[in-house]
Amino acid sequence: MPVTLTIPRAQLDEMITHARDCAPNECCGLVGGTTAGEAQTVYRTRNISVDPLVTYEAAPEDLFAAQRAMRARGEQLVAIYHSHPRAQEPEPSPTDVRLAYYPSAVYLIVGLGNQEPCVRAFQINEREGWLPIEYQLAGELNR
Repeated sequence: MPVTLTIPRAQLDEMITHARDCAPNECCGLVGGTTAGEAQTVYRTRNISVDPLVTYEAAPEDLFAAQRAMRARGEQLVAIYHSHPRAQEPEPSPTDVRLAYYPSAVYLIVGLGNQEPCVRAFQINEREGWLPIEYQLAGELNR
């Protein structure tokens, strides 16, 4: 079954702002939404990686808080996002694939290497690697 994700402009902008706020380090967070894959809420998490310039690890207490908030709002985890601050056309790294523990979630990567940020979506599975997918933004097809 194809994965679908619809992201309102405000939530996409929030992820881009988070990426810019954390640069040159990577940012990370979760996106809660409906079972139909409609993003509703962006949950920023702190990157506690020992090498945040090139990898991310969300703070466990932030993950738990986001999951509690999603439950309270009746949301599902629809996406996980992080940034590749120097990437122009971001793609999952081997570490991203190895640590992709939620194959049903869409993985969004924010690249800040261009004048305009580039946000790409992927399905990631440790056994099968990654596959770019499309997402809907404000009613228009995006990458």
